[in-house]
Amino acid sequence: MSKDPVMVEAFKHGLDIHTTTASKVFNVPLKDVTKEMRSNAKTVNFGIIYGVSAFGLSQQSSLSRKEASEIIKNYFATYPKLKEYMDANIAFAREHGYVKTIMNRKRRLKDINSRNAVVRGHAERNAINAPIQGSAADIIKLAMIKIQTEIDLLGLQSKMLLQVHDELVFDVLKTELPVLKKLIKEKMEGVLDLTVPLVVDLDVGKSWLDAH
Repeated sequence: MSKDPVMVEAFKHGLDIHTTTASKVFNVPLKDVTKEMRSNAKTVNFGIIYGVSAFGLSQQSSLSRKEASEIIKNYFATYPKLKEYMDANIAFAREHGYVKTIMNRKRRLKDINSRNAVVRGHAERNAINAPIQGSAADIIKLAMIKIQTEIDLLGLQSKMLLQVHDELVFDVLKTELPVLKKLIKEKMEGVLDLTVPLVVDLDVGKSWLDAH
């Protein structure tokens, strides 16, 4: 969404984004990133889009408040386009009263110009988060439509049962498994042409738990 070149390159090369972030913000080689470093970087990666503060990050991780503040500073130095994207979303919302997803669905934010700092802050965080979460919803729903259309065209007996965040769960006839695996992967990975590749993992089991 931000088209940050450092982040885009990591995704294009199939690198683990949390390990990459840890390497950058802690200033260590990829091979020296510890589990704790990766865990803290993961908290930052997800927390940033919710407008996490140094205090909030320290509460959610093993970092002190001072360390958390330094990590956030390093994070935006590592991914400068991300900060620009976040600021641009807030500015757009202030001017227009809404933000948009990748498929141009609108999320209206009536409190974006509120005089109440707490209320306004909540709307600002939504201005950053809603296009990202909303676009993820756009992508998975569009993939579901494309998959179900193909299932119907081929007259398959297998069923699409559930959507759980970025996962789809299917009840598959064993004889249809090879066809369905190919169909699902192609439709999900090719649903939209984005700056970064959409990568899909497929697993099979007698239950959803087994498939994991």
